[in-house]
Amino acid sequence: MKQRVAAEEAGGTVPADAGAAAERRDDADVRPRVPRAETDVRRKIPRTDALLRDPRLSEAATRLGAAVVKAAVRQAQERARAGGIPPERVADEAVALLPDTAGGLHPVINATGVVLHTNLGRASLSAAARHAVASAAGPTDVELDLVTGARARRGRSALRVLCERVPSAGAAHVVNNGAAALVLAATALAAGKEIVISRGEMVEIGDGFRLPDLLVSTGARLREVGTTNRTTAADYAAAIGPGTGCVLKVHPSNFRITGFTRAAGVGELAALGVPVVVDIGSGLLGPHPLLPDEPDAETQLRAGAALVTASGDKLLGGPQCGLLLGEEELVRALARHPLARALRVDKLTLAALEATLTGPRTPTAAALAADPAELRARADRLAAALSADGVDARAVDSAATVGGGGAPGVALPSAAVSLPESYAAPLRTGRVPVVGRLEAGRCLLDLRAVPPEDDERLAGAVRSVAER
Repeated sequence: MKQRVAAEEAGGTVPADAGAAAERRDDADVRPRVPRAETDVRRKIPRTDALLRDPRLSEAATRLGAAVVKAAVRQAQERARAGGIPPERVADEAVALLPDTAGGLHPVINATGVVLHTNLGRASLSAAARHAVASAAGPTDVELDLVTGARARRGRSALRVLCERVPSAGAAHVVNNGAAALVLAATALAAGKEIVISRGEMVEIGDGFRLPDLLVSTGARLREVGTTNRTTAADYAAAIGPGTGCVLKVHPSNFRITGFTRAAGVGELAALGVPVVVDIGSGLLGPHPLLPDEPDAETQLRAGAALVTASGDKLLGGPQCGLLLGEEELVRALARHPLARALRVDKLTLAALEATLTGPRTPTAAALAADPAELRARADRLAAALSADGVDARAVDSAATVGGGGAPGVALPSAAVSLPESYAAPLRTGRVPVVGRLEAGRCLLDLRAVPPEDDERLAGAVRSVAER
């Protein structure tokens, strides 16, 4: 309008559209301007197909699967759209987001101080066992004699080695876990009959599974004898009759009864004339100098047990499986029972078991034998290095346990790195998950079950939390 007035005062002629154009310019001056920077950044985010051509991501697609890689790519792109990372870092971010494996299980560092932690899968396999599993992942001669081309006994080499490790065993059989071993024995020996068992051995084996319920599910009837704290051989003898299938002796592996107690020995029970089945639980094949009160298969069989059942993923340090060792005729009968087919183990378990038995010292054995002075020295080094990086880290003495229902009440002198309690949750959810324990308002990373070669990974995980 100012342009129109000035032109009229000068006696000039005003173009017909000049006023409208000026008004449009005035309107444009007051309208909010939309910044173009955000739109430009989003346009720079690489397309999915272009990202998938990145050699690192294309290789990962072969190893992990296309769906897993695409999910990581989309997550990285969303971070860029939200302004969390610049567009040029999308590929790197996608690579960082890729999981180590295509499965949902996450390898963790066990810094709980529990050597055989059930929630963490109990025993860690040795390097030899892991290699054996990888080698057996393809076609194998698990039930084939390569010389004759005829069908062969499943797992024959693993069973042979198992019997070599337990000389008093006439034969061996392997099923998928310790409870399955006991179920097979009870079904074959006592379905429709009685199992004579001490009241003090009617245990709960974890996660709400109770031994009486497990045994009754086989069709056997339980005949309880004695009391919670005292059961004699005479108590068993009084209960044995024509309807007895077997006598069962269970090691109360996750608790201890002390004081005025009495328990009948295997030798006393073997003299009663019925099969004696001993569930030793934690899987020691022979005596262990550090665990003198823990029963072992060789000792129980020498004492007269007809059959010993145990777990393979506890003190043996192998894969999850159930071991049955004992008189040859009895074990062969169990292996031919129809239920044995439903409980049989796969080739990977057989491979891991054999390598555990024939290979070098297992991580479980190494953890049990760890020198407390060396554990403290490692804790001192780690705490000093982390403190130099500004982390509130201290080396402290600690007490570890066996775990997995083995050696209750046995404390293993250990050492730990003590951190603020707030570190516990982010350590569990980090790129390298670390599981410690909370004690007196601090997060303790106990080194008893942490191999020395994992110390740097442990320190790196702590530093990652401190940098957040």
